[in-house]
Amino acid sequence: MTFETVEPVLTGVRNFRDVGGLPTADGRRVRPGVLYRSGHLAHATEEDTAFLARLGLHTVFDFRNAADQALEGPDVALPGVRNVNIPLSDPADGAEFWTMVREGDLAQLRAALSGGRAAARMAESYRAIIRDRTAEHGRVLRALAEDSVPALMHCAAGKDRAGLSVAVTLLALGVEREAIEADYLESNSPHRRYRVYRSPEAAEGMSPEVMELLAPLFDARPAYLHTAFDTIEDHWGGVEAYLAEGLGLTPALRERLRARLLED
Repeated sequence: MTFETVEPVLTGVRNFRDVGGLPTADGRRVRPGVLYRSGHLAHATEEDTAFLARLGLHTVFDFRNAADQALEGPDVALPGVRNVNIPLSDPADGAEFWTMVREGDLAQLRAALSGGRAAARMAESYRAIIRDRTAEHGRVLRALAEDSVPALMHCAAGKDRAGLSVAVTLLALGVEREAIEADYLESNSPHRRYRVYRSPEAAEGMSPEVMELLAPLFDARPAYLHTAFDTIEDHWGGVEAYLAEGLGLTPALRERLRARLLED
């Protein structure tokens, strides 16, 4: 399944796309030009920045934590755009994660990531975000419903924390799960993937085994997203209860959200 999206050539920003065009169960579509997603904006070039400035963004939601921001730097400033930082993971987890990715030797990586442990780690992170970050996701959806569009959501790679936040937003809009998953899996496209960096001093560098061990951390896998959906079912009994009880969305607020983000 493919959708028509804005597809610029950005050289310093990975994984950018317009979420517009995705279909809802009742036959509507997400309005183009109101919700974008990407990796971080810290390395945006002048040309990238000029393109982003032309989007007319109201708000950039940055889901990185302090460790992520210390590693890559702050987002580029966009004139007139509000930047809202809502961390969706603990900075200590971020520091430990990036130290392992960038500096871990083969023995450390095998111990932490082999035998399905990397994929299990990712699935558990998705479960935790859905289960524990309801206040943050509720805040994002209320902001979108009130005044914060057009909006751009991003994390580091634009795959996991931003991917889940986009997925939660799309669930609230009534977008079909098949379409949510198709958009999520777009992060696997070679030109979108996060560029993994290994320290020059790291043992085994970027050897095939090292990259194979790291791969599950930087893949967008259906099983990860399914873990998020399953968590919604397990903890709340379904999407409607998750949105109402977990995120605190009233029917009126959901209707405002749909009015802002969906085509008439």
